[in-house]
Amino acid sequence: MRIIFAAGGTGGHINPALAAAGEIRERHPDAEILFIGTKDKMEAKLVPAAGFDFKTISISGFQRKLTLQNIGRNIATLWRLAGSGAAVRKILREFKPDVVVGFGGYVSGPVVRTAAKMGIKTAIHEQNAFPGVTNKMLAKEADVVMLTVPEAKQYLACKNEPVVTGLPVRGEILSADREFARVELGLDDKPLIFSFGGSLGAKTINTAMVDLIAKLHDSGKCSFIHAYGQYGAWVPDKLRENGVDTENEKNVTVQEYIYNMDQCLAAADIVICRSGASTLAELEAVGRASILIPSPNVAENHQYHNAMTLVKAGAAKIIEEKDLTPDALYEAVNELLDNELLRREMAKNANKLAVPDAKSRIGDCIESLV
Repeated sequence: MRIIFAAGGTGGHINPALAAAGEIRERHPDAEILFIGTKDKMEAKLVPAAGFDFKTISISGFQRKLTLQNIGRNIATLWRLAGSGAAVRKILREFKPDVVVGFGGYVSGPVVRTAAKMGIKTAIHEQNAFPGVTNKMLAKEADVVMLTVPEAKQYLACKNEPVVTGLPVRGEILSADREFARVELGLDDKPLIFSFGGSLGAKTINTAMVDLIAKLHDSGKCSFIHAYGQYGAWVPDKLRENGVDTENEKNVTVQEYIYNMDQCLAAADIVICRSGASTLAELEAVGRASILIPSPNVAENHQYHNAMTLVKAGAAKIIEEKDLTPDALYEAVNELLDNELLRREMAKNANKLAVPDAKSRIGDCIESLV
C-alpha cells in the first residue's frame, strides 16, 4: 500500500493528517507513506518529527484584500501555481501512490487535482463546518469526501456521497481522568473556568478575561486557568493593577501557554475559547460546556459556522468578537456558574456530538480506495 498525504499551513490541517497516517501505519506496518507540503510552513517540522517521509512543492495562497503589495503576492502565487503541476506530477510518477489524500491547506489543491487527472484514487478531509475554497473545488473530483460535521455537506458539490468521519482527537485528551487532573492541578470543589485564545493570544479575549478574573477572583464561586499567549505578556501586570496578585492567588493561574491541555480540559467546568475545528472536537470528546468566541480573522468566517454547530445542539454559548465586552462575558459566565444543571446539560450535549472512532473511520475510507 502506497499513500500520499497532502496537508499544510496550520496544525488544524497537519495534525489530523498525521493521525490518519498513524492509523494506516498501525493497520499496515509495511505501508509506504509520503507527505507533500511546503518547506517554510509547520509541516516541514511536524511531519519529519512524526517519522514520515516528506517532499515539498512551492505553493502559496491568494490574498483577498487588494493592495499593491498583495497584487504582487498574487502574481507570485499564480506563477507558483503554474509550476506546481509539473513538480507534483514528478513526485506522483516516482512514488506511484495507490491513493492521494488531501487534508487542507494550499498544498492540497494541486496535489489532489493532479492525482485525479492522472487517474489516481483521491480523498479529501474537510475539518470545518463551512468548507474552504480549495476543498469546495476538490470535492467535485475526489473519490471520497470526508467531513468532520454533516453541516458541511450543504456547501459541497461532491462527486460521490460524502462520509462523516469526525476529527481525530489526541489519545491523552480522551484518556485524562477528571478527578486525578483536579488533584494534580491543586483545585478544590469550585467550578474551574479554563480560557485560552491560541498560542499567539487574542487581545480581545485577554482584555475580557482580565476584567472577568478581577470581578470574580475573590467571590468564592470559581477558579481560573487562563493562557494569554505570546502577545499577551501584559496580562499578569494588568491583573495586578486590578487587584489580582497572580503569584499568590490560590484560585487564579495565568500562563503564556498550556502544555497540559489534557489535564486542563479534564478538570474544567466551563471553557472559554476560539472555535477552531480541533478545539471543538476536543470539547466534544471530553464533554464540556463552553463559551465560544470565533476568530473573525479566518477564511470564510469558518469559526463562526463551527461554533454554531455546538450552539444549535445546546452545547455552547457564542459571543462574536464584535459583541465581546467584559459585561457580555461576565453575564454569560455567571449564568453558567449559577446553574449547574445547565452546565451538565451543555456538557452532555457536547459529548453527543463526539465521534470517538474518527481515526478509524478515516482509515476505513482510505482503505476503501486501495
